[in-house]
Amino acid sequence: MKALKDNKEYTIAEEQKHAYLEEGYDIYGEDGKLLEYSPKKKIAYSEYAALEKENQQLKKRIKEYEKEQKKAGE
Repeated sequence: MKALKDNKEYTIAEEQKHAYLEEGYDIYGEDGKLLEYSPKKKIAYSEYAALEKENQQLKKRIKEYEKEQKKAGE
């Protein structure tokens, strides 16, 4: 797994994960997916994930709306 913060990246063992989280690092798996978000961040990851999901849904709705408007204008 990897610990990332700003422009720093470290390969770490499972035992080191807690220490790096306490120092403000985010923890990523070998596949590059976020495993744990640092608790020292300003926004909780759960809030970020919820907003990201909502954003994707709204973008999809906008595209659908634009298609409907385009068809109505033809």
